[in-house]
Amino acid sequence: MSDKNYYGDTLGEFAPDPSEARRVVVLISGNGSNLQALIDAQQHDQLGGEIVAVISNQPDAYGLKRARDAGIDAVALPHREYESRDAFDGALIKVIERHEPDLVVLAGFMRFLTPRFVQRFLGRMINIHPSLLPDYQGLQTHARALADGVSEHGCSVHFVTEELDGGPVALQAVVAVAENDTEATLKAKVQAREHLIMPIAVKWCLEGRLRFGPKGVTFDGTPLPPQGLRMSHTDAAEELDETPDD
Repeated sequence: MSDKNYYGDTLGEFAPDPSEARRVVVLISGNGSNLQALIDAQQHDQLGGEIVAVISNQPDAYGLKRARDAGIDAVALPHREYESRDAFDGALIKVIERHEPDLVVLAGFMRFLTPRFVQRFLGRMINIHPSLLPDYQGLQTHARALADGVSEHGCSVHFVTEELDGGPVALQAVVAVAENDTEATLKAKVQAREHLIMPIAVKWCLEGRLRFGPKGVTFDGTPLPPQGLRMSHTDAAEELDETPDD
């Protein structure tokens, strides 16, 4: 898919008004641990905006309870009640637009998105993925990384395009893979980094510092490299107060 398909008339026009609270809609499918990280950041005035709705395609998703407990509008939109993927995405678009978001955040939303949906929110929709993209797109990222014997793994926040996990990267955090790491221990380390960088990426997007437009992803107007802004293992470990054995 060529880049020329990515840019609509509205891209590059996102310029936040500091006098208005930026609005965020979060999409989830399950536990919602990244959602909780965003809620915690909001409660400490570190998100740069307000989560106005949480929407899940799974009505029993625990993340919906997290939203309700935080006083956030929690919406269940079961995808199985729709006859097609396009029909579900059409309904999802309507629910999202009802909340007039400045940013749509995919935080463990386990659905393939139709081109129609992606194009509707292109440039103002980000996703968190448990790998250092472009490595390990798709599922089972930790098991695949361990099987390959890599020395570094991590997570990425990227802008969403029609290519699954293939949108341009905005921010990454690295974890050093230890010899004794298992899939479970590696997952825990990566998730800690997800919870660290997701609120940062959201804040920068809401402030207009991170943007996706014809020049790709820019930070404060400067084009970013393919890996985006990357937080090293050492810096992430320091932020997370990890011990050397973690």
